[in-house]
Amino acid sequence: MGGPCWPDLQCLVRRKPAAASSTGCAEAADGGGGQRLAKTLTIPHLAALGVGSTIGAGIYVLVGTVAREHTGPGLTMSFLIAGIAAALSALCYAELSCRFPSAGSAYHYSYICIGESVAWLIGWALILEYTIGGSSVARGISPNLALFFGGQDKLPFFLAQVHVKGLDTPLDPCAAILVFIVTALLCLGIKESSFVEGIITTANILVMLFVICAGGWLGFKNGWAGYKGPEGYFPNGVSGVLSGSATLFFAFIGFDTVASTAEEVKNPCRDLPLGMGLTLSVCCLLYMMVSVVVVGLVPYHAIDPDTPISSAFAQYGMHWAEYVVSSGAVLALVASLIGGILPQPRIIMAMARDGLLPPLFSAVNRQTQVPILSTILTGTCAAILAFFMDVSQLAGMVSVGTLLAFTMVAISVLVVRYAPPYEMAMEVALEGTPESLISNSGLSEQDEQNLEDPFGNVVQESTVSEIDSKVRRQKAIRSIVLICLGAIIFVFAVSFSFLPFYVRMTACTIGGLLLLSSSIVLLYIGQDKISLGLTGGFMCPLVPLLPICCIIVNGYLLMNLGSQTWIRVSLWMVAGTLIYFFYGLKHSSLAGMAYHRMSPL
Repeated sequence: MGGPCWPDLQCLVRRKPAAASSTGCAEAADGGGGQRLAKTLTIPHLAALGVGSTIGAGIYVLVGTVAREHTGPGLTMSFLIAGIAAALSALCYAELSCRFPSAGSAYHYSYICIGESVAWLIGWALILEYTIGGSSVARGISPNLALFFGGQDKLPFFLAQVHVKGLDTPLDPCAAILVFIVTALLCLGIKESSFVEGIITTANILVMLFVICAGGWLGFKNGWAGYKGPEGYFPNGVSGVLSGSATLFFAFIGFDTVASTAEEVKNPCRDLPLGMGLTLSVCCLLYMMVSVVVVGLVPYHAIDPDTPISSAFAQYGMHWAEYVVSSGAVLALVASLIGGILPQPRIIMAMARDGLLPPLFSAVNRQTQVPILSTILTGTCAAILAFFMDVSQLAGMVSVGTLLAFTMVAISVLVVRYAPPYEMAMEVALEGTPESLISNSGLSEQDEQNLEDPFGNVVQESTVSEIDSKVRRQKAIRSIVLICLGAIIFVFAVSFSFLPFYVRMTACTIGGLLLLSSSIVLLYIGQDKISLGLTGGFMCPLVPLLPICCIIVNGYLLMNLGSQTWIRVSLWMVAGTLIYFFYGLKHSSLAGMAYHRMSPL
């Protein structure tokens, strides 16, 4: 009697009509001023943002650690596998960014396809991801800058780390200053930010080309010593290559920055898929070529895990190359910092537009056409975190937000292809008197005439079609839910090797059968024909197989992040849940809306 009734619980899964994402809601959120983000980005801008965000310090550090601990000379294959795994999510992002080209990325897609409560959790997790990610990148810059000043002790006082009694972590003013500089740059405008990002990214690519060319020359001159070890190309077997690719997967995740700028792209249906594809192609090619050189110059067990590239050149007497490589590392970190802070204000702005956060965060400056208040807020939080904390221990929390977002995007592709939301949002002006605000039913003119036809035969035919459509949708929704459940069970069994063998085999069998049977059902009932015609651009291939593979891969990586990471993330999610129930649920732009489902036929 005191608990919530089903209509009250339905608000947790209410979905935003897709049409509202690009028209009236944004203007209403801006106080009716109609201020939108500037549509200035093209393919070169997107490629600069994507490549700059993706190629971070990982290439200058991860190659050593992964080669020593996992792959050996087979590092290149691990990069290729990781790139293919990342491409699964990128293809899903590409379709949804064409269908729903608005700010918010995975949060926005989840709100339209899955429901408000899930979208809130994804947005809340992404806020944490970008804050910690930007802070960790900023803290890595001063150690690399120290080389040019002759060591940490020679840095200027305003850049040097300060050790304070009682604090285990030194204060890092350099990191905070750089975050504030990047924040100021982002406040100038998206075109200016992408231009600067393009310059920095170009310089970083030139450094990587130097590594490839100079390292290749040394390799051919000295016989590629790294490939002549007695252990062979795969010293730890296929399992070593796969475990290495799981670590390297996170070297490809910057492409979601491209999706977050969808509202600022001149031609999103064409440019966004090309921008993401170009980002992953360039990054994967550069990663593989650099890895070929590094593991070929030095035996994998002798690679320095902290400075793998510069130490490889030093072994051949090219100590001066250390300065070139360190320059590339600094440039990569600065580019990653710009790409790491850029998406967060847009996610906060999108959540504020939807009423889940205070409306002041949705304000867009009329001159620069960027959400300045949200940008300053996120930049300040990242600067404070970078100044006071060593966030390397929190790095796993970045992975949780990323992988959850990737998983929800894959599920959203299944939803829009097989069970798209045909709903009309109705604002209840008076009790029992709904008024229509937004229609996202996808009805054709002929359908509207059929519904308005005063003769009973056409209405009866429409009713039969609606019943058939409803049954088909229910089957599709059940199948998608069972696919998610099967993926969880299957990944759980594969990940937890400490469980008894018979338990793991039973769980694998159950999960595999759920995945297989539900996939067959989706293939049998077919995709929604109306939905197939509403993309306006790129369509993800091999649906439902590709999104299902994406869900399994991301689920496996999530399961292997460690208990400490999940404990920290759970605390953050609990705080977000409280904010949602005490503020977002009541102030949501969909509060007071009733939904009337329409037939797509």
